[in-house]
Amino acid sequence: MRAERLLSYYDRIADAPNAVARLRQFILDLAVRGKLVPQDPKDEPIARRYQEEFGWEGIPNNWRVLNFGKFCDIEGGNQPPKSQFIDEPRKGYVRLLQIRDLGDRPVPVYIPIASARSNCKDGEILIGRYGASVGKVFWAQDGAYNVAMVKFIWPDDALIPRFAFLLLKSKFLQGPLAKATRSAQAGFNKGDLAPIDFPLPPLAEQHRIVAKVDELMALCDRLEKSRTAREETRDRLTAASLARLNDPAPETFQTDARFALGTLPSMTARPDQIKQLRQTILNLAVRGRLVPQDPNDEPASEFLNRIMQTRSDDHTSHEGVAPGWQRTVIEHCFVVSGGIQKTPARAPKSNAFPYLGVGNVYRGRLELTNIKRFELAGNELEKYRLERQDILIVEGNGSASEIGRCAVWHGEIENCVHQNHIIRCRPKLKDLTPYVTLYLNSPTGMEEMRRLAITSAGLFSLSVGKIKRVAIPLPPLAEQTRMVAKVDELMALCDRLEASLAAGETARSRLLGALLHEALEPSVDRLEAAA
Repeated sequence: MRAERLLSYYDRIADAPNAVARLRQFILDLAVRGKLVPQDPKDEPIARRYQEEFGWEGIPNNWRVLNFGKFCDIEGGNQPPKSQFIDEPRKGYVRLLQIRDLGDRPVPVYIPIASARSNCKDGEILIGRYGASVGKVFWAQDGAYNVAMVKFIWPDDALIPRFAFLLLKSKFLQGPLAKATRSAQAGFNKGDLAPIDFPLPPLAEQHRIVAKVDELMALCDRLEKSRTAREETRDRLTAASLARLNDPAPETFQTDARFALGTLPSMTARPDQIKQLRQTILNLAVRGRLVPQDPNDEPASEFLNRIMQTRSDDHTSHEGVAPGWQRTVIEHCFVVSGGIQKTPARAPKSNAFPYLGVGNVYRGRLELTNIKRFELAGNELEKYRLERQDILIVEGNGSASEIGRCAVWHGEIENCVHQNHIIRCRPKLKDLTPYVTLYLNSPTGMEEMRRLAITSAGLFSLSVGKIKRVAIPLPPLAEQTRMVAKVDELMALCDRLEASLAAGETARSRLLGALLHEALEPSVDRLEAAA
């Protein structure tokens, strides 16, 4: 593979999912199949005792196949009691290597030499044997190793250590191990490894392969570093743009908003960045920054007076809100009630009706593919039946992220009721539902519900009483209509950004795939077609 060709296309594939990881794996696959460096007829052949072994279609003619069970072995580790562990080196003690010690944050321990029955040294190879680390390949260090690893034993006349390391990381070992370790406590033994076959090149070619892999992995390191730097720059620009919108300066807000909406599509490369944009849009809306106020709009206090049948000034406030807005609480605008307690006696019999549970209500949407039924009695259907424009709020299960999920009921199912873990807010004026739902699903509304939901035990749970006290900044009805329309417009823009992002990922993945399948002499025509 020519590094310069890859670099010439890299800017167009850099954001493909797992681009560098896929490139590393492909380099490894080429290396162990004899397609990374040319064969040299002057190479000394593989050792005589392997020349009678069979070859494979798809590997070079001068390669052979090395069977694990016939030519290789493993040695298991041992586990001294923890009572023998010490944290500092001492005469008469040796380092005990554990999986954690072969990563970025080792925690060295030492054991008596007499207890070190499984020893290893620098340059030998260890393989993770159990659990999440099964199949991981490590370079050993001087010391002993525990039962979570085995030492790989190979014939020196067949493999150089670094090519053996590549073989163990390749699909020739990793594929069979994945099939042999399906249990909850994944692990393998000698019997699992015995049938495995490895491709075996001449020793001189192994040295050339390892050198080429080092060169290409160094290139991958540079590409990864470049991608990380680019992502960090993009994140800073995105965060700065959104921060200026979330904490706007009145004199520059319109300019900042135009800049953000104009540049975010080009700066956005990940779904989480679009999620931030959605949250910013909602925050701007509920703070009166998304659409202009109109002094001709009927103030919020006027329609509140009508639905409360009393002066709203006695129960609300203008403090901290835009002109014409009114700060109030949910119970002034909605009738808040709980749902039906689920009991075994409500199993469907002769008078069962569909009902919504917590699993049907998500933030901003309903999931109605799995609807169960409750047995109802008396006037329960009339009491708990959902009506169009009802807001449904999940009371939570102790988690801050789960409480307060809410969505609107639009009459999707006839005669549907709701469980007691879903709180129903029925609007006294149906025009209020779109804006109030928008507010409750905004970061500001979610934080207000979290504030009310926290308990003395540090858990989170809402109740009918707490929902009634949720504070909401209420704009004039006309402004609510403009605001909801603007939010819908901008959310549609976010939808298009997400679709564009997905399409871009597909195109980048296709181009990356074409690059990676051009193993030695890439076809320009194929690459251009993929691009």
